[in-house]
Amino acid sequence: MTGAIGRVGPAIATAADAVIIAFMALTLSSLSLFRSLGPALAVAVAVTLAAGLTLIPAVVSLLGTRVFWPSKAWKTEPSGARFAAAGRALGRHPGRFAAASGGLLVILAIAALGFRPTFDLSSGSTATTQSAVYGNVLLKGFPAGTTQPTDVYLQSDGSAPLPAAALAPFRDRLAAVPGVAQVAAPRLAAGGTVADYRVILAAPGQSNAAMAVVRGPLQHAADTAPPGSHALIGGITSVFVDLQHAMNHDYAIVFPVAAVLILLILALLLRSAVAPWYLMGAVGLGFAATLGATVLIFQHLQGDSGLIFILPIVMYLFVVALGTDYNILMVSRLREEAAGGRTPRDAAAMAVRHAGPTIAAAGLILAGSFGSLILAGGSTLSQMGFAISFGIAGAAFIMAIFLTPALTALIGRRAWWPGTTPGPSPHPAPPAPARQAADGHSRPVNSRPVNDPPAARHAGPHGT
Repeated sequence: MTGAIGRVGPAIATAADAVIIAFMALTLSSLSLFRSLGPALAVAVAVTLAAGLTLIPAVVSLLGTRVFWPSKAWKTEPSGARFAAAGRALGRHPGRFAAASGGLLVILAIAALGFRPTFDLSSGSTATTQSAVYGNVLLKGFPAGTTQPTDVYLQSDGSAPLPAAALAPFRDRLAAVPGVAQVAAPRLAAGGTVADYRVILAAPGQSNAAMAVVRGPLQHAADTAPPGSHALIGGITSVFVDLQHAMNHDYAIVFPVAAVLILLILALLLRSAVAPWYLMGAVGLGFAATLGATVLIFQHLQGDSGLIFILPIVMYLFVVALGTDYNILMVSRLREEAAGGRTPRDAAAMAVRHAGPTIAAAGLILAGSFGSLILAGGSTLSQMGFAISFGIAGAAFIMAIFLTPALTALIGRRAWWPGTTPGPSPHPAPPAPARQAADGHSRPVNSRPVNDPPAARHAGPHGT
C-alpha cells in the first residue's frame, strides 16, 4: 500500500485538483445556478479525494489480500494482451495513430459549427400527454405563441400618467413588427403610469424564431417609446434571450479561466512547459467532437430543431473535467516510463499497456451509467445522456489511450521540456543480491531498485 500510494497518489491528487478547478471556475458564471453548483461539486470531489488517499488505503491495508476474495488473480500480474498489442502497434506507428484518432475528432468537431441551442424543454415528449394534446389543439386556431405571450410594458418616466393619445400609435408599431401575430389593447395600471401590451408571437415562445423577434425587431420597436416614457419587454421569451446572453458570457469567461488554471496544474505535475499545451488542446478537441457528434445525431438524423441550451455547460462539467483526468492518468505513466529510461516510442507502448486497462474500465463504467439516460424519453435527457456518454467514451478510448501517447511519442523528449528525463542506459543495471525468504524462494533484497526499468516492475501505477 505504501508503494501504491507513493506512485499513484500524485496522479490521483492532480486529477482531482483539475476537476476541482474546473468546477470552481463556475463561480465566475453570471447564473446563480452554476455559481452555487460549482463549489458544491468541488467540495464533493475534495472529500472523495481525501477518502481515496486515506480511508480506502487504510481499509484495504487492514483487510489485506482478503479484499480480493474469492479471486486468486491478484497473485499474478495481468498480461493485458490486447492493450499490450495496441501499445506495441502505437509504438511502431505513432504517426498513424495520431492521424487516425485526431482526424476522427477533427471531422466530428467540424459538425459542431452547426450547433443551434434551443430552450424547448418539452420537445420529444410523448404526444399523448395532456399538455401536448392541448398544444396541438390550440395550434389549429390560434397563433403558436398564444401559450407563452410576450409583454411589453410602457412606463412613464415621471409620476404623470401616460398620454392617452400615444397608446394606440405605440400599439400599432408593435403590431407591425414581423413575427408578431397579435397585440392586445393596452391594460393601464392604477394611476395610468404603466401600460401592459400583451404581444402574441407567430412562433412558439421558446423557439429560436421567437427569440430572434424579441431580440431584434420587437426590441427596436420598444425603443421607439413615446416621449416621456420607456418600454421594457417581459415574458418567458425575454427570459430565454437573457439566459442565452448569460450563457455566451460564461463561455467566454469560465472556459478560458478553467483552461489556464488546469494548464498550470499540468505544468506542475509534469514539470513541463510543452506537454500541457497539447494535452489541453486534445481535451478541447474532444469537447468540440462530442458537441459535433450530438449535432449530427439529433439535429441532422433525428431532425430536432436544436440542442438543449445548457448542453455545453453540462458537457464542460463531465467531458472536459473527466477528459483531463484520463489524460493525466496516461501522461503521468508516460513520464514515469520515460524517466525510467525508455525511448519515447517504447514509453508510449508501455503506458498504453499498463494505464490503458484502468482508463478503459473507468470510461466504460461511467459512459454506460450516463448512457442509460438515452432511454429516459424526451429529447432533453436523451441529448444529455448521449453527449456525456459519448464524450467520456471518446476521452477514454480515443484521446487518452491513443491520441495522447501517440503525440507524446512523436514529440519525443521535447514533450518534457524544460524538465529532463534520462535516456536509455547503455549498460543494464547489475542484478540485486538475493536473499532466502521464509518460503524457500530467492527474492531480490530491493524489490524495486532505482535503476530498474519500468518493464521489470510488478505492477503499473494505475491498477495493473
